[in-house]
Amino acid sequence: MRLPIIAGNWKMHKTVRESVDFARQLMIAYAESPDRRVIVAPPFTSIYAVAAVLMGSGIHVAAQNLHDKQAGAFTGEISAAMLVDAGCEYAIVGHSERRALFGERDDVINRKLRAAISFDLRPIFCIGETLDEREAGRTFTVVERQIKEGLNNFTADDIKPIVIAYEPVWAIGTGRTATPEQAQEVHAYIRAVMGKIYGDSLAGLLHVIYGGSVNPGTIGGLMAQPDIDGALVGGASLDVESFVKIIQF
Repeated sequence: MRLPIIAGNWKMHKTVRESVDFARQLMIAYAESPDRRVIVAPPFTSIYAVAAVLMGSGIHVAAQNLHDKQAGAFTGEISAAMLVDAGCEYAIVGHSERRALFGERDDVINRKLRAAISFDLRPIFCIGETLDEREAGRTFTVVERQIKEGLNNFTADDIKPIVIAYEPVWAIGTGRTATPEQAQEVHAYIRAVMGKIYGDSLAGLLHVIYGGSVNPGTIGGLMAQPDIDGALVGGASLDVESFVKIIQF
């Protein structure tokens, strides 16, 4: 059985004080449940403080990005080792905003995934198509390319800690959400592609979560699908009450 994962990506929101207040409120509102895993991804400035507040709570901390090198003259960047030291267990890699706004290519994402797992940081590996690609009938082609190039030269052992997040770019921050059936179709395809590469047994254990304007009103239908194992939540994760409703789908 795949444990559902609900992850909140705060993006560039919340000061340290606001982040700590949120973490404390979340701990009060959320009673740890053995049947799901909850993750929050604060901005870099808040990671250490949030991880300290959440220690022992059962709520996990993720980074929103990382650099692929361990150290060096990379002004403004953060390494996997630094993130682990600050309290992270997960790292979001290849988010569509990183791809679109910062030009991250599949080969860069491949190196970031490698850097994360080298330091026992579990990647949340984001893939998904744009509206133009979907309307051109290229969803499966794009998703398969992103998987194969992002995981190029990864072994079966390498992919065991990876969570794949399918996030159709046309549904991120737009208020549009793929229907449960649309999301399920792509999730099933992702699992099939992974099965061809790594075997059906391992693909059956893989967590594939959905991201794209998820909110308390849409989470139930998404989680009813057989291949959707959770959600990567954006705007709706910034409010404690809203996020808890999603967690308690």
